[in-house]
Amino acid sequence: MGAGKTTLGKALAKRLSISFIDLDWYIEERYHKTISELFQQYGEAGFRDIERKMLHEVAQFENVVISTGGGAPCFFDNMEFMNQQGKTVFLDVHTDVLFNRLRVARQQRPILQNKSDEELKEFIDEALAKRLSFYQQATHVFCADELENRSQISQSVERVCEILSL
Repeated sequence: MGAGKTTLGKALAKRLSISFIDLDWYIEERYHKTISELFQQYGEAGFRDIERKMLHEVAQFENVVISTGGGAPCFFDNMEFMNQQGKTVFLDVHTDVLFNRLRVARQQRPILQNKSDEELKEFIDEALAKRLSFYQQATHVFCADELENRSQISQSVERVCEILSL
């Protein structure tokens, strides 16, 4: 959350003239419910099963940039599957940068809305501690600290193209 998956993914797809798919948006469209509603209806285990099925579905598409939710790589064999299907990139962002991004966008993210700054910092630290070992299995790691304006986004897209040999 807040790493820039959608921002960088959309810009990369545009640069490559291919489609962009945000897995969470795709799930919401297919199920006609928000991610929060799916969590409420099916619980986390049920949602993660849906997420896995939809990941396998979008992996069949050709010439596409896919952005997954932050939890997707951490369940089942999703990270291994993604590595088999294409090139994977972990957007590594310093915790201070994540804090600043999420602090500004806190009201748009229900899970963060009522958190104090200290609670937000704890949330970030705990989430990264749980997920980092999965994220580090990506075939490429990219520092995504600088995505604050169009120039930084364009430069980041070019650097991602270089590391992916595109």
